[in-house]
Amino acid sequence: MQVRILADSACDLPKSFYEEHHVTLFPLKVEINGKEYEDVKSIDPYTVYEAIRSGIVPKTSQVSPLLFEEVFTEMAEKGEDGIYIAFSSELSGTYSTAVMILDQVKEKYPNFNLTIVDTKCASLGIGLVVREAAVLAAKNIEKEKILEDVQFRSTHMEHLFTVEDLDYLAKGGRVSKASAFLGGLLNIKPILNVEDGKLVPIEKIRGKKKVMRRIIEIMKDRGADMDNQVIGISHADCEDNAIEMKAMIEDEFHPVEVFMTSIGSAIGSHTGAGTISIFFLNELPSSN
Repeated sequence: MQVRILADSACDLPKSFYEEHHVTLFPLKVEINGKEYEDVKSIDPYTVYEAIRSGIVPKTSQVSPLLFEEVFTEMAEKGEDGIYIAFSSELSGTYSTAVMILDQVKEKYPNFNLTIVDTKCASLGIGLVVREAAVLAAKNIEKEKILEDVQFRSTHMEHLFTVEDLDYLAKGGRVSKASAFLGGLLNIKPILNVEDGKLVPIEKIRGKKKVMRRIIEIMKDRGADMDNQVIGISHADCEDNAIEMKAMIEDEFHPVEVFMTSIGSAIGSHTGAGTISIFFLNELPSSN
């Protein structure tokens, strides 16, 4: 039986991906003006960005524990093996809740073979891991081999973000308020990365063009065999900038593919519009 791959919507893959690749989706929740939506399923990111522009601060919450229980129980009853590739535990309580529910389900079904991986990744950083896991599962690769790949990619995934305004991340507790104090009037743009699952500002640069060039330089320093890997770009309602970034990456590195998608509603509620994120590996699996 094929290993079942599960992912939450923080991986920022498009809705069509889950359907086409038989990946089980756990949507995070987004609340706007007291109305709750399921990320990917019942709200699109542009609704979030329009709300933010009008002065509304969307709220997000983790995946429903009841949904975890329903899916895990169904899998256990069918005797399915699975891997849930989860959003960083440093940025959401979703991973911890999933582990708690799994423990409860295993009390009744002790042989249930589900592994939950705390990727310590975010956005398309998780998405690229999920994407590869889905390919391996479709080839009927054994669970342990898929798990090795998931853990390797999660450990070696680099994240580089630039945001229009760190205030959104600070309000949601994703970066410290001190880090968010940047002097926006001077057109200073931050570059952030992910360290041990947390978002950390690493540089402040004046001007969008300089930021994009600096991201390319950091990719040169950190990336491995860039022409042999898939590089991810996710953006928050700034497709033109993302397309420009994609062209720069293709020109510099000639990767196998540059996979581009929109930042989803849950992540976008914290970043605000104008965010561009780049994802790549600092080491490739030995099979490559």
